[in-house]
Amino acid sequence: MFYFNYEEPVFRPPSEARSLIMQITIGCSHNQCKFCGMYKMKAFRIRNVADIAMEIESIPLGHRNYYKRIFLADGDALVYPQQKLIAILDLLNEKFPNLNRIGIYASPQSLTTKNVEELQQLKSRKLRILYFGLESGDALTLEAINKGYHPEKMLELCRKAQTAGLKLSITAILGLAGRVRSHEHAIATAEWINRLSPEYFSLLTMFQRHNDAYFEQIEPLNNGGILEEALTIVKNLRPQKTILRSNHVSNILNLAGSYPKDRDRIIVQTESALAEARSHPDWFAMVPDYGETLF
Repeated sequence: MFYFNYEEPVFRPPSEARSLIMQITIGCSHNQCKFCGMYKMKAFRIRNVADIAMEIESIPLGHRNYYKRIFLADGDALVYPQQKLIAILDLLNEKFPNLNRIGIYASPQSLTTKNVEELQQLKSRKLRILYFGLESGDALTLEAINKGYHPEKMLELCRKAQTAGLKLSITAILGLAGRVRSHEHAIATAEWINRLSPEYFSLLTMFQRHNDAYFEQIEPLNNGGILEEALTIVKNLRPQKTILRSNHVSNILNLAGSYPKDRDRIIVQTESALAEARSHPDWFAMVPDYGETLF
């Protein structure tokens, strides 16, 4: 039996459900986004390579053979210093014989610390996918949440990752802008995705957890407003080739498909969900509660 001394809470993308999670950083180096309560209870730090190596060695070989994917946490583990990150990736490739993909959370800040050549060095060691929180393509919404980066700068950083050959999974948050800027948030987010055409685009839904002050700052969308915002996004998405998902536990509507192939079907599904929601006025008027869904 092996034991990882995880510092809770630990988060991962839904697509990394079968991956071995290794915490190489603790918390988030920015940790100032007003909407996000994920790492507010943690002080950011980078773990020692030696400690990570000990954890790897604690895993019996039979278990190591099982894992084909590894996910590196916490919030923006890509900020890890380059040569030490290479050392970790080399260890993972040496110790996990069937490893074929490593994933990692990447923040705008962490992408500023790596040039294209350095990102290619990581890709050659099986780092294949970056999970990047755009949150919104709307500059005013990003300013309101204290993201720290303009959407144009984030687009530049993500294009750098694409140039290095890395896959990108971009997330945006339904309800993030509240009622006042819902439309602008939706349109700008769809347009940003259209300009990048990432491999994956995921929608999450804003919910209240360790972010009470931000909820007081905005007028939160109700369930109906969330569906209306989702409909605006899916109608305005026109990327060259992007897989859309809304399978996070926070979501009230699960969408899945590929653009442009499934665009019409996704729009019809969202329109149908909105029509169904309108026939349940009490649920329609409720503020989302962590994925409490009608569907």
